[in-house]
Amino acid sequence: MKTISGGLAAHLDLPTTTLATCWKVTLNTSPVTVLGFTDHDRDLVISAVTYEAASGYTRSAIASQASLQVDNVDVQGALDSLKITEADIRAGVWDFAQIEIFIVNWANLADGVMIQRSGTLGEVRTGKNNFYAELRGLMQHLQQAVGRIYGPLCDADLGDARCQVNLAALTNSSTVTSVVSRRDFSDSALADADGYYDAGLVTFTGGLNVGFSREVKAYLNPGPAQVVMQLPFPYTIQVGDAYDISPGCLKRLTDCKTKFNNVVNFRGYPHIPGIDHAITGGR
Repeated sequence: MKTISGGLAAHLDLPTTTLATCWKVTLNTSPVTVLGFTDHDRDLVISAVTYEAASGYTRSAIASQASLQVDNVDVQGALDSLKITEADIRAGVWDFAQIEIFIVNWANLADGVMIQRSGTLGEVRTGKNNFYAELRGLMQHLQQAVGRIYGPLCDADLGDARCQVNLAALTNSSTVTSVVSRRDFSDSALADADGYYDAGLVTFTGGLNVGFSREVKAYLNPGPAQVVMQLPFPYTIQVGDAYDISPGCLKRLTDCKTKFNNVVNFRGYPHIPGIDHAITGGR
């Protein structure tokens, strides 16, 4: 059941209305960024948030169900606002943003709002001069699997509370000395053995990619040491860009023992017989 003001309810009963749809986006940035957009032909200011008309958009129909199915809405718009850029979308700035869609009486904003849907952004992609965003309803959280599945590999993240490896002490701060592409650069100052940073993490602390992280696909040394990412960074890497690089863990018991001396905190189950052993029968 939706709760609205008496003034907006009376306006909805009129034969003709002056309604506009707005969507409020709260990005998971630091500090938190709040953006507003509307399908009206001029900007609207609601509760100190300016809802831009520059980025016109269209959405799919909104339908609510009494069952526990996920209610999703698709939004499509043009990349004609300075606040919605292809680079930011590809960089993941919009991932998991909090979304609120509501309608207002643009002729009398004092009537208040009627919330139509709230949730988080799911898949976000770009096309030629436009963007597509999927809004996932609150029921989406009930579709997530919770719990652990046993297997031979460790399911902890290197350096987290369960792993307890002091990752900060193993993190190396350096700068880029040559660049091949947005996913491949070299650093003549790195002296660690070949493969040491495989599956590790690179986080830029300077340059255009400051704050962005990518997993290391391959670390090749002797030098100059070459660092190859699994995925490209969103912006161009430049010589002199500062970054932090931490070693990776392949989640195996042997790696935990020889590389980190941390078997006591290993979170895998390498000694539990698998299904093949279970069906062999007694011999």
